[in-house]
Amino acid sequence: MSESRPHGQRPVYVIGIGMHRYQFPSSTPYPTLGLTAVREALTDSGLAWPAVQAAYLGSTGIGMAAGRVMLRYLGSTGLSVTQVENASASGSSAFRLACLDVASGESDVALAIGVDKFGDGQRAANKTGLDSLCELSNLPPVKFALMTQWYCDHYGVSSDDLARVALKNHNNAARNPYAQFQKRRTLDDILGAPPIAGALTALQCCPRGEGAAAAIVVSEGAMRRLGLDRKRAVRVASSTSCSETHGGENDPALARMVRASAEQAYQQAGIGPDQLDLVELHDAFPVEEIVYGEALGLAPAGEGLRLLLDGDSAIGGRCAINASGGLLGMGHPLGPTGIGQVAEIVRQLRGEASGRQQPDARIGLAHMIGLGSVAVAHVLIKDTLR
Repeated sequence: MSESRPHGQRPVYVIGIGMHRYQFPSSTPYPTLGLTAVREALTDSGLAWPAVQAAYLGSTGIGMAAGRVMLRYLGSTGLSVTQVENASASGSSAFRLACLDVASGESDVALAIGVDKFGDGQRAANKTGLDSLCELSNLPPVKFALMTQWYCDHYGVSSDDLARVALKNHNNAARNPYAQFQKRRTLDDILGAPPIAGALTALQCCPRGEGAAAAIVVSEGAMRRLGLDRKRAVRVASSTSCSETHGGENDPALARMVRASAEQAYQQAGIGPDQLDLVELHDAFPVEEIVYGEALGLAPAGEGLRLLLDGDSAIGGRCAINASGGLLGMGHPLGPTGIGQVAEIVRQLRGEASGRQQPDARIGLAHMIGLGSVAVAHVLIKDTLR
């Protein structure tokens, strides 16, 4: 999926995207959520359902065989269906598998779909049969409240300044019709929300809920054969995945994992971080956007906050981070989240992100982490295909 197409892989292009707005838990059946996104992606691509040869569904809370049960409502065509669970990175992993399917030549047209309802939240980490040193150790708000305190102490910054990440992203989400939160906020709103853990308030913790996102990827041959609009195709220049490693005290494991996956993605795509026009990344809590932004190479260690305070990470800045609203504003239904990032970048690279468009966007990075911990990165590039 890079210029050099390692291992003989073919170029892969996103040709269609679709979404169901992220929302708070409701009585909406999951097939309604998922098929809304799939039908929108089919319409966007100009493809009919029988053209899709493989489907990869990312989900965490619905149950076994959700993909096949849902997709049969579009018609039983005999396509390959694979269900993926990889925590918050479920959708990102489903998209990666769809890309590899097309890159390998196994399929010419593949669908990645993420859909979730608010499940029971059961985690394998709580089923190991081993005693935990702390019952709170696996609670994300506690973990990231500690990371927030560490970052503030280590680099001498204020937690109130970190809260400005939530301010930016909530206000970006207010411009996104697919976002769970669509209300403009003030810093007083963010800081004055109910306390959750440490310095974190409710508006500094991403909302859970439900929703769906879909992306259809194709080969160049499929575009020619099916008469698809090449001008709206966005190339998947790289797709990488890794998990955490051991390291030093002053280099958090999550940051090392983000850095490793991003470096692989840059190398595969033949770009550097200074060429990125926009990034969608995991910002379930404000400190993540700062720490991961540094790990992605957008700023030196300890200087990620300057990207925010100087306006470089704003829409219209040097590299817009979470123009969609991110997890904090757009929401985090888990299964769809990574594919929703891809959809946002495709929309931006096409120049179709009305009201939140990053000017002249050509290269974007979608980066997601998942409990466990794993990281998945995709570089997408606007080509001049005709």
